Amino acid sequence: MKKNAFITILLAFVCITGQAKTYKTIKAPEAMACANVFQGELKAREVIMTDTATTIHFTMQYPQGQSFRFVKESYLKDEDGNRYPLRSAEGIALDTWVQSPESGVTDFTMHFEPMSKHVQIFDFIEGDMRNAFMLLGIHDKKMEIKAPTLQQFYTNNPYTLPADWLNTGTVTIRGRIEGYDAERFGFTAMESYVYDVTKKNNGTLLIEIEPDGTFEKQILLSYPMKVSFYASENSKVGFYEIPFFARPGETIDITVRPDEHGRYECFYHSGSSREVERWLKSDLRLQELGRPLNMFEGNFNEANLLAEQVWQNMLNRIDMISRRDHFTPMEIHLALGEMQSIYALALMDYAMYHEDRLSPWKENEDGSWTRLVTDSVELQTVRDINNYKALQRIDFDNPLLLVNHDFFFTINRIQFANPVRKAQQDVMEDENGTYNYDLVNRKLSIEKGNAMLVEMTGKRNNLTAQLCMLNDMQRGFDLWRQNEVAIPIIMADTTIVKERRDSIAANTESVSNMYPLYLSMFTHHYIRQKAEEFYQAQMAQKELASPLPEGPGAEIIRDVLDKYPGRYVMIDFWGMGCGPCRAAIQSSKAMRAEIAKRDDVKLIFLAGERTAEGSEAYHKYVTEWLAGEETVCVSNADFRRLQELLEFSGIPHYETFTPDGRRVREDIQLHGLHNFDFELQSLKEKLK
Repeated sequence: MKKNAFITILLAFVCITGQAKTYKTIKAPEAMACANVFQGELKAREVIMTDTATTIHFTMQYPQGQSFRFVKESYLKDEDGNRYPLRSAEGIALDTWVQSPESGVTDFTMHFEPMSKHVQIFDFIEGDMRNAFMLLGIHDKKMEIKAPTLQQFYTNNPYTLPADWLNTGTVTIRGRIEGYDAERFGFTAMESYVYDVTKKNNGTLLIEIEPDGTFEKQILLSYPMKVSFYASENSKVGFYEIPFFARPGETIDITVRPDEHGRYECFYHSGSSREVERWLKSDLRLQELGRPLNMFEGNFNEANLLAEQVWQNMLNRIDMISRRDHFTPMEIHLALGEMQSIYALALMDYAMYHEDRLSPWKENEDGSWTRLVTDSVELQTVRDINNYKALQRIDFDNPLLLVNHDFFFTINRIQFANPVRKAQQDVMEDENGTYNYDLVNRKLSIEKGNAMLVEMTGKRNNLTAQLCMLNDMQRGFDLWRQNEVAIPIIMADTTIVKERRDSIAANTESVSNMYPLYLSMFTHHYIRQKAEEFYQAQMAQKELASPLPEGPGAEIIRDVLDKYPGRYVMIDFWGMGCGPCRAAIQSSKAMRAEIAKRDDVKLIFLAGERTAEGSEAYHKYVTEWLAGEETVCVSNADFRRLQELLEFSGIPHYETFTPDGRRVREDIQLHGLHNFDFELQSLKEKLK
């Protein structure tokens, strides 16, 4: 009995000493952002850290019936950059599509290699692939995360921008993808959208990959910018992106090759990209950190509280990554500029979406559209300039905000913010809601709008506010130019008394009346320079139509035009994934039937698909809505070549060509089917 008792005690001791030692358990951990779970949300319910494993209990909230999956290559990544691979999972099959249950909730557990007990904050990343699920900044919510303030970052990392930072010049991007084979890689070109905030139009850029893997492209940049070329078709090798940072006038030489883990990586041999390589390759994920604010659906007071947390999360992320990756002062300043742009966009996106939720558009019986207000009290918070005070922490005079590729959208959201629109509208409307188009009122509305922009972005006429006004000027220029041409005709019309003619000329939104007003607002030398360059380029366009530009894609347009000699041709560039495109097509079917009877004009509908043959869904849609009409389907790669040729990025997009195959100037072309008869007749009169 004694011997058996001893053995029992010994076995119990072995079992006890063989158990995993728990370092830390985090109940209901907090995460800074859930990334790429576009239809739902991934949450961590509990983290258990032992000396043998790190176990996380997850919850996936996903729409009922929709499918998702997690891959075996998932891992954790701590603040020092160490990876902890996934070992096993319970409650979910890895590398298998899982259908979300009726409840929309799936609970599961993952076991990873053990993290150090000193780890305080870490990420969950579902493998090194595009759009991988991520849970960023997982930590114990009881733990205080102390990051430097924006000013402390600047003080501790002094950096002075070169005096010639804002300038225009050509950038050459060239390099080679090692081991490239078109069939194996799955693509022959890469695309980029360079959104220049000083330009009226921005188009797609395409870089062709030669059979030996080499590539070269020249890009005209108006200022230093972080840009990426993406695989224009689905990559078969897990390589999707060539990011780079360039200052105008530079040549950036890049080699793309697999690293020691087989993951494709960019190596920079020249230019500013080499100087800031750590920043370019870092996983800051600032866009993802801004998304909780961008997609927030609560009221404005709650949004401002969330905005404070998002700001702190972004500062913490930059602090952690910059220390881990040993950023230089220049790289830290670039990251902070990028952060401020993304933060402003997230807040302004929230305001825009919130307004749409509170006052959705409703179509009336006569086909017009009006806003249906669902909560007038909360809508007032969208109009209240005081609710945008979170923007005051941003230095909108900092040129480094422009480095962020998406600053174009930040400018757009601020320019059309509700308080700015309201300030302009209040001047133009009387107490009965009737618009007064008197030029004095119009000029006053512009000044009031500019004053509101200045107040929203820092109470001084800063770089961002002036960029908003530059875009406003560019947007109105087409109308001004048409009116400028009309004034001499009006002044020569003796059937109108002279006093009336003088009044019309003085109160017309023409170039001579409007351009000087805007120019007087541009106190920033760079913005004034861009305004003058735009004005000179527009006024130099004497021809109303010009030959089709040369370049990839031109033959596609010529083939279309050759089928309809002697006719005006309007091409509608559209796509199956474009809701506004389909809405315009479906609402204009009767109108197009009347236009089809004409022999002086032809409508063409040109779409991009994965292949030029088109998908089953495409053919089904064409049969239903475009039967008997002229449709052209090209590959997505060719569609992007057309976007580059004609300098457009968004769809629907319309182009007009004359009977002799010339491209009609932007300000007088047909802008869709609204006012079609009037626009076509006006175009014919101008081209006589």
